[in-house]
Amino acid sequence: MFSKLKASGANLFPGLAIAVTIGLAASFLGEHYGAPTMLFALLLGMALGFLYEDKRTTTGIDFAGCEVLRLGVALLGLRIAIGDVIAVGWSTLALMAVGIVSTILVGMGLSRALGFRNRFGALTGGAVAICGASAALALSAVMPNDKYKEQNTIFAVIGVTSLSTVAMIIYPILSGSLAHSDEAAGLFLGGTIHDVAQVVGAGYSISEAAGDHATLVKLIRVAFLVPVVFMFALAFRGDSSEAKGGQMLPWFLIAFAVLVVVNSYVPIPPALKGFFVDASRFMLVTAIAAIGLKSNLKELVNVGARPVILMVLETLWLAVVILVGMELVL
Repeated sequence: MFSKLKASGANLFPGLAIAVTIGLAASFLGEHYGAPTMLFALLLGMALGFLYEDKRTTTGIDFAGCEVLRLGVALLGLRIAIGDVIAVGWSTLALMAVGIVSTILVGMGLSRALGFRNRFGALTGGAVAICGASAALALSAVMPNDKYKEQNTIFAVIGVTSLSTVAMIIYPILSGSLAHSDEAAGLFLGGTIHDVAQVVGAGYSISEAAGDHATLVKLIRVAFLVPVVFMFALAFRGDSSEAKGGQMLPWFLIAFAVLVVVNSYVPIPPALKGFFVDASRFMLVTAIAAIGLKSNLKELVNVGARPVILMVLETLWLAVVILVGMELVL
């Protein structure tokens, strides 16, 4: 057993060390130059993307972009209390539901118009509407197998991750131009950006309050994955054996909820709480660096224009629905 753990650690170390080093550099730059640490981590990671091509680093970078990210998000639960969740209100929950359902339906309609099958539009629409790459994989797992399934899933993952990275940079600027308050900025970013990591990065690039609210809204969107996966399983009946034994509810969402309850009702020494909050923040910076290292926007060129157009239109639709809905909610 010890030898297996040692071998696993040896595989993880090179890539994880690179992501951590970029995270430390980004933290230094952010503290000394007053610019968003998350953005520094993303840009530095993208500049050093060639390191991800080395087989010795791939495992560790993937680990940083996935497991370190999830643990960092889970620990964010210590920043939020149940009172914060109640404060979101039914109107915000309803807005998230409308955004998710309408984006999936619009994706299906646009998919047919562009010459694709309904299931491709449903897959990309679900990935855009809920939680990016993880939603694409979960939804694909309960859809019937066909010769296009793997290709569609790969494109959905690449497309939604790339668009989410672009949104992480552009949406905070748009929110600022619209003079959003921290709460409004958090609602917009959490309700529109696809992946959890990019929501966190965009939110905290504005302020801590905006980051907290954006993360909470985003995790509410992630929770919609459960009923949507169930509905996909019913709507696209077929050979969905890949989904058997799968975990529909992400563990980090469960951990986040548990820590929210702990933070609400259990006295935690300020020093201990501060340590975990700081650890969470650095884990997220490290994860953003790993995502930057993994980003390869050139791969989108190889899939043609129509799928790109489809996902861009789905992304724009979701942004418009949330912005219009915010005029009614706030």
